[in-house]
Amino acid sequence: MDRRTTLKWIFAASTAWPLGRAFAAGGEGAARTAQPYGADPELLDVYRPGDLWPLTFTPQQRELAKVLCDVIVPADAESPNASSVGVVDFIDEWISAPYAEQRRDRSTVLDGFVWLDAEASRRYTKTAIALDAGQLHAICDDICYLPKARSGFVDAAKFFARYRDLTAGGFYTTPDGRKDLRYIGNIPLTQFDGPPPEVLKKAGLA
Repeated sequence: MDRRTTLKWIFAASTAWPLGRAFAAGGEGAARTAQPYGADPELLDVYRPGDLWPLTFTPQQRELAKVLCDVIVPADAESPNASSVGVVDFIDEWISAPYAEQRRDRSTVLDGFVWLDAEASRRYTKTAIALDAGQLHAICDDICYLPKARSGFVDAAKFFARYRDLTAGGFYTTPDGRKDLRYIGNIPLTQFDGPPPEVLKKAGLA
């Protein structure tokens, strides 16, 4: 089973998804000065990343975020990869938010990016975004499963686990992601004829 299929199953089965409650250089001060609470937003307005608080990612970090998102949720025959449906913007918006959980995730993500660059340099004398697919996957394979991570990779595995959650949460709440899950909610119906007879029978109501 590939990683994408596993993520899809986990997300579909989850009843308490970590993202359900909401949505580096130079970004630290900006994140601290944003106001976390205040007047209710105008719910009919269209908000874009950066409208509510300053974003965090530098251009280089955005590129690494994109590459890593697409390792976690690559394109397949059913739907596109994570970066093409705005997941990088979602993660940048999430870690830039001035709330305690998001601030913790901000440190986790940015520290993880620093580790990836250091590990890419150690193994291949390259930056992480300069790695080819095989090299990047080799590093990710060492940190993709926390219970089996070697002692020197535990912190990096914790970063990868959180980044995977953010990526999957961002992807599977987009229209393409919901379609990939075969989720049929949030679709307006011109009429509703009630549950099918076989469903009523199975529920003991017919």
